Amino acid sequence: MLAAVLYGQEDLRLEQVEDPTPNAGEVVIEVTVATTCGTDLKVWRRGGHARMLKPPTLFGHEAAGRIVALGAGVTGWSIGDRVVPNNSAPCMSCFFCNRQEYSLCPDLTFNNGTFAQYLKIPAPIVRHNLLHISDDVTDAVASLTEPLACVLHGVARSGFSLELQQRWGCAPKVAVIGDGAIGLMFAGVLAHQGAEVTLFGGSEQRLQIGEKFGAAHTFNHRQIESIPMVVKSLTAGMGADIVVEATGVPSVWETAIACGRPGATVNLFGGCPRNTQISVDTEQLHYSELTLKGVFHNTPFYVRQALDLIASRVLPLEQMINDQQPLHNLGQVFEDMKQRKTIKAAIIP
Repeated sequence: MLAAVLYGQEDLRLEQVEDPTPNAGEVVIEVTVATTCGTDLKVWRRGGHARMLKPPTLFGHEAAGRIVALGAGVTGWSIGDRVVPNNSAPCMSCFFCNRQEYSLCPDLTFNNGTFAQYLKIPAPIVRHNLLHISDDVTDAVASLTEPLACVLHGVARSGFSLELQQRWGCAPKVAVIGDGAIGLMFAGVLAHQGAEVTLFGGSEQRLQIGEKFGAAHTFNHRQIESIPMVVKSLTAGMGADIVVEATGVPSVWETAIACGRPGATVNLFGGCPRNTQISVDTEQLHYSELTLKGVFHNTPFYVRQALDLIASRVLPLEQMINDQQPLHNLGQVFEDMKQRKTIKAAIIP
């Protein structure tokens, strides 16, 4: 089969590799759609990932498809089932899993290789994170389940809840920095749950999508003097209740911290390059009682919640998929993403 193999920094090659065969507990799907992701772009540009993969390796982690082969012992699934596989599954038995902190599992089973004609799904993912796609959900939108699950996990870890709104008696004010797919989904989910969202980005097209997702205010960071100044101007000088950083740039992590009010939670969601550091004003952190959170990945609960949210159609998620290309054009797709021409592309193997 034809598949994309990542060899290193911006070194992505399309090669003929052997068709996968399922072992016991595994399934093989024919990939009908694989969507590109900001994480894929970062991994392509950096040449690796701290947790998910090490080159050379099959590449891509968002996909939908149909089952074409079942390994021994697999039950509950049939040939032809339309499915979306998460790109990981926890072990369910370690210290962290026993505390339901599944994203911290040191033995997460990661699976890459969606930019290919076929994809083998490891047994742990078949058991815990392989889901049916309903007839009214397209494969392209279903493939967004994994990143949306990460966003739902991030929203929950930010302390956002209906109880919080009821206790405060008003909509929490949230600043989202970053207009990539993750930032847009954060804006959409938080607005849908009742927050007053201010979205910052660098693309008018993307900010317009953010408005369609429910953002109350959008700003192009190239056209303002200071993101923290704008946030404070919208919050009577206080700062945001919750700040979400969705760029993975260390300097923007520092900007995000500066946007929070006393008592704020700052979700440092965007993964930065390895061995980078930030500076934190210790006086602000201490006396303003800031909560800084690094949030990683998703859990089986949020994977299911994400597919349910997709099926509800409350967010026009399909608007983020602004390109569709055959697999042999994948290299150009990543060049277009690098130039910010493409938010997400649907790759058709």
